[in-house]
Amino acid sequence: MDTDYGHKPVLLEECIEALQIKPDGVYVDGTLGRAGHSSEIVRRLTTGRLIALDRDETALAAARERLAEHMDRVTLVHSNFSRLGTVLDELGVAAADGMLFDLGVSSPQLDDASRGFSYKQDAPLDMRMDATAPLTARELVNAYPYEELRRILFEYGEERFAPQIAKAICTAREAKPIETTLELAELIRGAMPAKALREKQHPAKRSFQAIRIAVNDELGELTPMLDAAEAHLKPGGRLAVITFHSLEDRIVKQKLKELATGCICPPEFPVCVCGRTPRMKLITRKPIVSGETELNENPRARSAKLRVAEKC
Repeated sequence: MDTDYGHKPVLLEECIEALQIKPDGVYVDGTLGRAGHSSEIVRRLTTGRLIALDRDETALAAARERLAEHMDRVTLVHSNFSRLGTVLDELGVAAADGMLFDLGVSSPQLDDASRGFSYKQDAPLDMRMDATAPLTARELVNAYPYEELRRILFEYGEERFAPQIAKAICTAREAKPIETTLELAELIRGAMPAKALREKQHPAKRSFQAIRIAVNDELGELTPMLDAAEAHLKPGGRLAVITFHSLEDRIVKQKLKELATGCICPPEFPVCVCGRTPRMKLITRKPIVSGETELNENPRARSAKLRVAEKC
């Protein structure tokens, strides 16, 4: 397996097995990232084709280099995966044999301090996965009203001290705009009670996650992506989705369950009148998670969950 570029992609063997790759098939990697999953998919293709999307142009540039020897079988697209249907239509691809979506933030984004994702290194507040997108973390933190900030921190970060943190942000920005990651991280730390500061994880971790999710509309884009994936899979084609936190996983789980549901007529009806048939079949009733070996190699895999479904 290809383990260059820092570390092995999360649940790599499990994803490859789930996709059941055909050498002449058409596959979509909707979250190219470091191209770790993509490089393993394309290695298994002969006359097939891989279409890889990423909203981050730096990821696409790195992938051109990493996938250089396979580029005759690869199409790279700068796009958000919520535009999947439009992208495939524009490429003239009616249906694919398999699709993979790894919803984790790629390590280069987290590790590049200048992108503003880190609460441990100072940088301008940005957090955009797509550097051409209009909304930055700076704008969100300085312009959103208290109630919306509190909701974002509580819902997306599951931060129990969301009211105190939102209030501290609103108070601080009245004096001057909040500009940098460490400035925000210190504000968050100062708003939390002493007992919370004794917890193992960094006090700003949940809040930074929440702001990142809001800036990039990470949850809002999942349902359009899943609908488009189902619509553009061939019968028997596989869909594999890796999530990294409970909010994502809940949306994916519920959507796949909905797509796998047939008749919804009341049980007392003698015959079906709704005409609804399942569009997907669940391959995994429970999510696949990383084993001990992978967790030892890559602690970031600890929260990863893989769900797989097949087009009917």
